[in-house]
Amino acid sequence: MKTIYKTMVLLITAFSLSSCEDMLDILPQDKLTPETYFTTEAEIKLFTNGFYSLLPTGESLGRESADIVAINELIEEVSGQRVVPAKSGNWSFNRLRDINFYLAYSANCKDPAVRLRYDAVARFFRAYFYFEKVKRYGDVPWYDQVLSDTDEGLTKPRDSRELVMTKILEDLDFAIANLDSKKSLYRVTKWSALALKSRVCLFEGTFRKYHNIPNGEKYLEQCVDASSVLMKQGGYSLYKAGATPYFTLFSTFEDRPEEFIMAKDYNESLSISHFLQSYFTSTTLGRPGITKRIVNSYLMKDGTRFTDKPGYETMEFYDEMQNRDPRLSQTVRTPGYKQMGSNTTVAPNFASSLTGYQIIKYSNDKKYDKMNGYNDIPLFRYAEVLLNYAEAKAELGNITQSDINQSIKLLRDRVGMPNLNLEYANAHPDPYLMSAATGYPQVNGKDKGVILEIRRERTIELMVEGLRYWDLMRWKEGKAFEQPFLGIYIPAPGTYDLDKDGTYDVCFFTGSKPSVNVPLIYELNKDIVLTNGTSGNILIHGKIDRKWNEEKDYLYPIPIEERALTSGAITQNPGWADGLDF
Repeated sequence: MKTIYKTMVLLITAFSLSSCEDMLDILPQDKLTPETYFTTEAEIKLFTNGFYSLLPTGESLGRESADIVAINELIEEVSGQRVVPAKSGNWSFNRLRDINFYLAYSANCKDPAVRLRYDAVARFFRAYFYFEKVKRYGDVPWYDQVLSDTDEGLTKPRDSRELVMTKILEDLDFAIANLDSKKSLYRVTKWSALALKSRVCLFEGTFRKYHNIPNGEKYLEQCVDASSVLMKQGGYSLYKAGATPYFTLFSTFEDRPEEFIMAKDYNESLSISHFLQSYFTSTTLGRPGITKRIVNSYLMKDGTRFTDKPGYETMEFYDEMQNRDPRLSQTVRTPGYKQMGSNTTVAPNFASSLTGYQIIKYSNDKKYDKMNGYNDIPLFRYAEVLLNYAEAKAELGNITQSDINQSIKLLRDRVGMPNLNLEYANAHPDPYLMSAATGYPQVNGKDKGVILEIRRERTIELMVEGLRYWDLMRWKEGKAFEQPFLGIYIPAPGTYDLDKDGTYDVCFFTGSKPSVNVPLIYELNKDIVLTNGTSGNILIHGKIDRKWNEEKDYLYPIPIEERALTSGAITQNPGWADGLDF
């Protein structure tokens, strides 16, 4: 891939800087022009390979925080410290120009089948590019052709969200119709285009519903349609091998094409790696830990609610981890945890996890704690499509038990959990998930209970896969960022054997530091803060007064530079003051 990207840079530079002597020595000017290039599949493939760099990295997907993971530095979106930037790379349209450039000259290829297939690749990525823009900014200018430096279109106003979303769906439908239906783990196919359409339409449909924007239903219906086609025709399934299939799915270095529709390729032989495992085990890279709010939402192994148990709020770590949804012990270190390749049990490490709920997703052998990892990271996986389908049906108000059986049930079957019962869920909505402090207070209607349960399932199944922040945006639940970020419950100062293996793991003290043989020793109200002073849940960032503004924070501000360059034709998003007088 590094060679491909270097070649791409050479090609684009040759097109734009034809006087460069070094380039002319390598690529003759009379052969490398837009009018004579893109004539063969090899040339087209080489150029369109560059579009894959639009996709997120494994680190960006696995390092999400939002409300599910606490880290030592809050992102600005969560802390409420965002300001209007002078400039921002998130607004850049440079990559769009490459896509439109290709589409302008792809007709040079006289093989219609080849041209259509790679045009579909380009339009997939244009849809992906614009979806990311709409999520951030709402209305954005739509461009489907290359503009010159003097073209008046460069300073045009933003197009409506409705127009841009319509164009996104046109591109996705073209991609679905013309992409290869043969599965490919690392290249765009018909199935990854359907998965993207499923994601796009669920986002837009629910965003419109909860933000009171018209036409949300049509997007939810298209989410159902796209998900249904993939479920019936794609030939994908959930990975189920072994005793801990959910954990193994993300930890193994082997390909998992049965469930991963498209993945980010990490490969030791190609020297392509990520550092997610070291991020979750290091003492200096953020110390991420899942929050108590989310741990509480995991059900009991028998399907009952943990938060219905008397005294759940003050349960110590060992007790709260017993008989829970198996995905909890396959996502965080719980009592009895042994790292891959080891026969030794290890407890959560507070030096690596602020909350004590230490993440093990994407983790492999211990040697990768301090070096690069090579397990693939999913960009689209079948489990998400199942969840999209169920949620869209529930939000439309026409979900049936049969719909649940072909979506949520499959996810729960994999880990030995009882199925979700539609009638019971709607008759007994979970108070914990309805609460403004711990749940989703915006949900109402006859299917309130099942919508809440589907959100529970989505949160657990798609943990640290890069989707949570945007889920809260589309559900209009940004106020979740104002709630305390809590960790495990500590009843009093003392030494603790967290996993009951006979060895003390951590000591919490007040006053003079005790002389105890414990690997980690923390002074309360200095090193670690508890909600009640000398008892309670670990409190993360308790001194930061986080505020979420419902009138402006669901969209990002437009950079000042972009507004100035267009003399105000690009308007600012509501509520954001940038000091410009237009």
